[in-house]
Amino acid sequence: MTASASEGPAAPLLTLRRIAELREAVAGWRRAGESVGIVPTMGALHEGHLALVRRARDHCDRVVTTIFVNPIQFNRPDDLSAYPRDEARDAAKLAALSVDLLFAPPVEEVYPEGYQTRVSVPGLSDCLCGAVRPGHMEGVATVVAKLLLQSLPDRAYFGEKDYQQLLVVRRMVRDLDIPVRIEAVATVREADGLALSSRNLLLTSAQRTQAPALFRVLQALAARLEGGAVPAQDVLEQGRAELAAAGFEPIDYLELRGAESLEPLDRAERPARLFVAAWLGAVRLIDNLEIANSGASRHPPA
Repeated sequence: MTASASEGPAAPLLTLRRIAELREAVAGWRRAGESVGIVPTMGALHEGHLALVRRARDHCDRVVTTIFVNPIQFNRPDDLSAYPRDEARDAAKLAALSVDLLFAPPVEEVYPEGYQTRVSVPGLSDCLCGAVRPGHMEGVATVVAKLLLQSLPDRAYFGEKDYQQLLVVRRMVRDLDIPVRIEAVATVREADGLALSSRNLLLTSAQRTQAPALFRVLQALAARLEGGAVPAQDVLEQGRAELAAAGFEPIDYLELRGAESLEPLDRAERPARLFVAAWLGAVRLIDNLEIANSGASRHPPA
């Protein structure tokens, strides 16, 4: 394993768009005895993504970052078309972190004509974002399975902001015997608490001022639920009212769930997290927060 590369000006990033090219590059590293880490993204890179890259750089000799706006995980065509894209800007950020390879395939490379197969993870996928965005978690599981099989890395890196996605990917990898270790990286936040997200770029200046209320409400609710003595129903109802008063409408969900199985909980008497998804105008924001003293570990189990 190499030491972390220093950040700064770098040569143009090697960008590949074909699966065969990616496999050839990884095979060369393997022959040299080098370890490989992958950071799957949909682009519009921010400090949250770069934290994943830095962790991969610390762990692995070679780092691959993927940029692919996955059409099958969007349940609304307007959401897909509005998703921010700037590959050149993203590539410059990755080059500054000494990423070895950017894999940015076209849609037809990932889903060629006649493609039919889907990967689903029932149970973990059926609640939260999976319930309000039909097909979303299946789309995530499918594309991640493909990217992992295309690159066959030693480790893959995912952020806890998309906690449900992290659990789905972990279960999929375990169930399908894909030989990769899934690494969780804590949510990166702005100074005002807003979780970093590519969708934050779509907020108006007024909405950006409102947005940190999402985290503030989560923090207040988590403090009340700490220890498991207080029933969740009334606390969550108050939280929904506070979010509505802060301008969030509609609220897709605000729920207390098990940190490992995502089962709904009445009290935070075992490892638990709060999950929220709510809209500011046309922008959907998500976040989650561990309940202290509920026995939850910082990261979900491997």
